Amino acid sequence: MKFKSVVWVVLTMMLASLLAACGQSQVVEKVETVEVEKVVTVEVEKEVEKVVTVEVEAAPAETQQETAAPASQGNRSDIRIVVVSHGQASDPFWSVVANGVQQAATDMGVTVEYQAPQTFDMVAMSQLIDAAVATNPDGLVVSIPDADALGDSIRAAVDAGIPVISMNSGSDVAKELGILVHVGQTEYEAGFGGGERMGAAGVTKAICINQEVGNVALDLRCQGFADALAQTGGTSEVLAVDLADPIDAQQRVSAALTANPDIDGVMALGPTGAAPAMAALKDDGLLGQIKLATFDLSPEVLEAIRDGDVLFAIDQQQYLQGYLPIVLLTLYNTNLNTIANDVLMTGPGFVTQDTAAQVIDLAAAGTR
Repeated sequence: MKFKSVVWVVLTMMLASLLAACGQSQVVEKVETVEVEKVVTVEVEKEVEKVVTVEVEAAPAETQQETAAPASQGNRSDIRIVVVSHGQASDPFWSVVANGVQQAATDMGVTVEYQAPQTFDMVAMSQLIDAAVATNPDGLVVSIPDADALGDSIRAAVDAGIPVISMNSGSDVAKELGILVHVGQTEYEAGFGGGERMGAAGVTKAICINQEVGNVALDLRCQGFADALAQTGGTSEVLAVDLADPIDAQQRVSAALTANPDIDGVMALGPTGAAPAMAALKDDGLLGQIKLATFDLSPEVLEAIRDGDVLFAIDQQQYLQGYLPIVLLTLYNTNLNTIANDVLMTGPGFVTQDTAAQVIDLAAAGTR
């Protein structure tokens, strides 16, 4: 009995010790659990913060535009840009330029005014530029066919703090006038490229039809054409015609061909020169015999290239000359973006019989 009592006492003490140990273990577990939960919570919060930061930095382009766009982009309709060109929107070439201007205005959400004198008139054009400067637009786009006549008006715009971009003509003088960038082609080089192709086609005696004598860009085209043709032993003379009188232009071309039967090549400087040249060659039975090429595109020119009546057209992509300046001036106003180069080249390219059919479809849409 005494032994049993001792055993029960021992068992009771062991059980108490065991229960005490179990109780201590539970407390430890509880503390450890709390500490672990606390650590996990903190680490999760840190990881959440880290993930959110990465998601913002790697957001899709649409999200970036919505969250990071400059405040001024929300007020683009207040941006007003004036375009003053020497070519009328009714001209087949300049109508494509005007289409580019209008599409860019729509795409950028800005206000654009397109102005031009009724004829090739530098006095009237300078007055249009002066009038535009007086309204203090947010940007000015100009063509520069004659820097001597337009230089003072353009400098006045620059001095007034108006950002100015030139297009189409004026690549050789834009920088010295303080213009941000010129959008177009370098005219002498374009003419030179045309002369090289004409020379390769076997032309030895050519005429260069100039429908705007006094337009420096056109003069440079004829000069480049003549210089390249001379490299293969050929020669070229300038034939002046009136842009506003296609019947007289046709007669002048026909008279030149009659007076100089050795002429085997004709280079027109635009569709308004190419059309009367084609008519003269057709009436004289020489279409297809005398090599004919032109600068710039029109539906009639493209169809003639497709049919083999015109050798090629030098394409300066005038739609871009209307479109890009509006985009660039919008970005300048909203984000102070500029182009590093003095000239943003849109040409020259060459449309030949191999590519004419494709370009015809685009020209029907008014973009080529």
